[in-house]
Amino acid sequence: MSEVDVLFASLRQAADPQTVECIEKVVTHGSDRELNRINVLAFADKHHLDEEKTIAAFLHAARIGAFEMTWNVLCPGCGGVLDSGATLKTVVHETYHCALCAAGYEPTLDEMVEVTFTVSPRVRRIAAHDPDRLPPLEYYRQIFFSSGVDLPDDLEARFSRIQLEMIELAPGEKAFVSLQLPAQFVIIFDPVTHSAQFIDVQGEPTDERQTLSMIISRTHALNETLTLRPGSLRLTLENHTDRRVVPNVCIAGDELHDLLGRRRPFLTAKRLLTNQSFRDIYRTDTLDVDQRLKITSLTFLFTDLRGSTALYERVGDLAAFDLVRAHFRVLHEIVATEAGAVVKTIGDAVMATFPSPDRAVAAALKMREAMLRLNAEHGSDDLLLKIGIHEGPCLAVNLNDRQDYFGQTVNIASRVQGLADPNVIMTTEAIVEDAQVSEILRDSGISSASRMAELQGIGREVRIFALS
Repeated sequence: MSEVDVLFASLRQAADPQTVECIEKVVTHGSDRELNRINVLAFADKHHLDEEKTIAAFLHAARIGAFEMTWNVLCPGCGGVLDSGATLKTVVHETYHCALCAAGYEPTLDEMVEVTFTVSPRVRRIAAHDPDRLPPLEYYRQIFFSSGVDLPDDLEARFSRIQLEMIELAPGEKAFVSLQLPAQFVIIFDPVTHSAQFIDVQGEPTDERQTLSMIISRTHALNETLTLRPGSLRLTLENHTDRRVVPNVCIAGDELHDLLGRRRPFLTAKRLLTNQSFRDIYRTDTLDVDQRLKITSLTFLFTDLRGSTALYERVGDLAAFDLVRAHFRVLHEIVATEAGAVVKTIGDAVMATFPSPDRAVAAALKMREAMLRLNAEHGSDDLLLKIGIHEGPCLAVNLNDRQDYFGQTVNIASRVQGLADPNVIMTTEAIVEDAQVSEILRDSGISSASRMAELQGIGREVRIFALS
């Protein structure tokens, strides 16, 4: 049995067999492009697979070394990859600048950090393992642009309509290019170093030859927009790096914007951090202790058992422990089925996160039903669950050697749970105003009653809603 066979045999034991079979087929028969920076959500959609099972399968594949997981910081404007690393710990800058868009962005884990998977060289060697040997447009497709940019299959033909020139320059090489400037906005851009020069071509055409020099380096300065006239341009390009560069000169018009504006869903860092499989597999090596990464919207769910101390007194330590453990097992399973993750347990309480409010509410309803079933099986109302939900911005942090969350959103969710009565789901306005949550409540026949409440340590009244 080969090493690859051993890896996939191990993967079949850890992940969904149908998903693993599909991954193995693509590894065996797919193109090189299909195995580089895989967009897991697009992969699941193309092969009609469950998204959560597909995410889990690729996570396990990365853990055993069959695939390499990459965290890419993206430009929300053009979709280009501004930085890339093997872990989230590499996202260390307060601001990331996109030379192509001439804009700076503070990284958030919602839409600015994607997670992709590339087949390991030990499983199959692909062209992207040596990116400097990729054809120029393939470098753009496979290395520069994120997996969320839905580039067309006929990219070469489409790009040729706006491309004035594209060349390859070896380390230290200089090239002279002659071209005709149209009366449009033109960009010179290199995707390897992210060097850019903007040219606003306007005015009367000129018969005189214009000249422009551009040095491509790792520490390139931000260039001011130049104004030139339509006509002949003598362009000098110098590569001052130790890598091949592939600068292109193109027209920045509607066609370019249309190409870059085609987007598709991708696996965000936020979604992965709130995925139970990820938390189970990568327990402690997600964030550095000094990192504080922003998430603009995350949904928190807190639960607690009312009267658990009395339960131990009433039924005895052993019976109570088994019952509480069964309750934890059920809650973990429900959280995972709704694309959430259990962050931690505190005594008999659970703190969980979800990528959206509707997932949290769906999980809460399932939890309530599950506790009623467990109580019916034991012939008593020993498990009285209190649930609170809130959504908002937060910080992803490392606390006590594990990935955790910090901020007022977390505090409010915890306090809201503290106001809940047994078997009543307590939420905030941010939750019930979500369109998908409204649909769930309407379809489930769930009514809500609201009131203003002062939450301890919050310093202001908050409108809360009891779902019963």
